[in-house]
This record gives sequence, C-alpha cells and structure tokens, in this order.
Amino acid sequence: MSHLEVRLFPCLSDNFGVLIHDPVTGVTASIDAPDGEAVRRELESAGWTLTHILVTHHHWDHIQGLQALKRDSNCTIYGPAREAAELPVVDVEVHEDDRIPFGPFEVEVIETPGHTPGHVAYFIPDAVQAEITGQKSGLAFVGDTLFSVGCGRVNDGRYSDMWHSLEKLMRLPERTLLYVGHEYTQSNIKFALAVEPENIALHKRKEEVDRLRADGKPTLPVTLAKELETNPFLRPFSPEIRKSLDIGPDVSDEAVFEELRRRKDRF
Repeated sequence: MSHLEVRLFPCLSDNFGVLIHDPVTGVTASIDAPDGEAVRRELESAGWTLTHILVTHHHWDHIQGLQALKRDSNCTIYGPAREAAELPVVDVEVHEDDRIPFGPFEVEVIETPGHTPGHVAYFIPDAVQAEITGQKSGLAFVGDTLFSVGCGRVNDGRYSDMWHSLEKLMRLPERTLLYVGHEYTQSNIKFALAVEPENIALHKRKEEVDRLRADGKPTLPVTLAKELETNPFLRPFSPEIRKSLDIGPDVSDEAVFEELRRRKDRF
C-alpha cells in the first residue's frame, strides 16, 4: 500500500499548514493556504511541486495565500461549493461524497457545516502513517470543525449543523489521524478539565500535550480514538459532563453540545 508523506508546519500566529505528497506520482496538495510564503518555503524545503490546494472554508486565515500559490504553480484549487463565491479563486467546487483523484488515492469530501455554512473536511481512508499510529490509518483534514480537545466556534453557522458535522467525523475509523487548523490544544484542555475533571484519559492527554509544547512540538496529529476519550464536544453523553452543566439524562446530546459550546465561548 502506498504511503503519503505529510509535512505539518506553523503558519501565522497559531495556524497549521499541511502538505501531503505521494512520492510515486509526485502530486502534492496544500490543505488550505493560510500563508502563501510559509507554504512556498515548505515546498522548497521538501523539493515538492504544488499540484492541488484543498480548501476547507472561506475564513481569511485559511485562504489568504490562494492567489499567490495559484500564480506560482497553476495548481488546481478545490473548495466547498457552498462557499465558492467567497473564495478569491476556485477551480473545482466540491460537495458531500465527492471523490478527488490524488495519485493512487481518492480524497473523500465530507460536508461539515457549523463553523461556517459551507465548511468541508477531506478524508483519505487508504493513506498510511504507521510510524505514528503503529498501524494502518487514514488521514482526515478537518479545518476548524474539530480541534484537539475542542471544536470550532459556531460563527455564521448553526449549533445543530455543527453537532451533526461532529457526528459525521465521530463515525470515521477510530485509528484515523486528525489534522486540524489551529494549535489550540493546551487552552482547550483547561476547559475540558473544568467540565470533566475526573477523566483519566484527559489528564494523560494534558501531560502529553504539556511535554510536547515544552519541547516546541505540535500536539498534532491525533487519533480520533484519543479525541473520543478526551474531547468534551464529542462526549455530551458523559454523566460527569452533564452533572457539571447541571443537565439531566433526558436532555439530547445535541442540546448538551450547544450548552458546552456556549460555555466555552465565555470560558
């Protein structure tokens, strides 16, 4: 099975840039374009030529490098159809369940509205990064829908949309490696501990994250399995979280999620 090479690097104040590369065919994609110059430097360092950009949503800190990178490489830019009018350039508009050819792989499009109305995520089920997980694992690039131990703000979307988007991501294989748009993990853990202080897996994640950040390393990628154990926005069923929120067992998970997200906004 082919292996994708992945390079994760910091952009702007707290964004992540990500490049994915198939060494057999030479195709290379940037996930979003938060900073054209940073993406260009990473491409030069790797010796790769940009062929694709996969855009998750229209916020400026994810697209401001699009035009410069398009001009440099004439790459093909894929973006959510529901936000195409808000993108400075897009070649192919994508929808739920579309498949994007990428060398020997297919990139699956998952519509994940909530943070923005047209947000999408990209999933490559057959990619392998066994050196990270110890086993075969797909890759998911989730933009600002899901963060490690957190999720995106519901800006001009709806809470119900965001919850249903998270449910979609929760159904991916648990070994899936998640790449997210920002390095927010340490601050997210503070809120998570406030609502689920007895979660042993969460305390272990805090220790791991504190070590990584002390060493100047990113907290990503992370497996979905680890997020399911530690991320309160994926755990509205937790009795401890419901007790912290003073919400009873008869309230829906969606309503608990909305209350969690509102409280995180004020935290």
